[in-house]
Amino acid sequence: MCTSYYNASRHVEDMDDNHIMTVEQIIEGMATSRLRCIAFASKELPAEEQMNDQGYKVVGKEEGSTLLGLVGLKDPCRPGVKMAVQDFWNAGVKIKMITGDDVFTAKAIATECGILKTYEDMSSEAVIEDVQFLNYTPQVRREKVEEICVMARSSPSDKPLMVQCLKEGGHVVAVTGDGTNDAPALIKADIGISMRIQGTEVA
Repeated sequence: MCTSYYNASRHVEDMDDNHIMTVEQIIEGMATSRLRCIAFASKELPAEEQMNDQGYKVVGKEEGSTLLGLVGLKDPCRPGVKMAVQDFWNAGVKIKMITGDDVFTAKAIATECGILKTYEDMSSEAVIEDVQFLNYTPQVRREKVEEICVMARSSPSDKPLMVQCLKEGGHVVAVTGDGTNDAPALIKADIGISMRIQGTEVA
């Protein structure tokens, strides 16, 4: 997407494979530290306005942009979350986190919240991406869902699928959600726990 960047002297240089690898390592490091990474870039556009068939202005694609910088934002767990998670574990309730975050951020968040508790929990069987989950056969999916603690890079359709697999395994499933994207999972679950006004209306 970005083909150039500003160096320390504030001069624009072409971005080669080494620079791309460095940027990816920085992003990965931020994610591992539970920082949500935002990249800023700029691109010069033609002065004349271009219109598409629907009559809207064509802004241009991101390709050929110049990387300006990266910013990491921390999104800490709310007070009491880790204790609540521990209470559920003590009561025999298994907790699974489904998130759209990348796998590094998801691991860090789950560890801080207590969903991932030991080094063994960081295995590939406990933390997966949705593509891996969807590529399983239905039978394997029902078996693997027992071991999964965190699903990263997920889409809204992954949640009801996991609920279905858990229910087929004989589990009573409770789902928390806060928006319309969570509606299918909230409806399919035995218990739908909604947050915020919008989530309450959905449930």
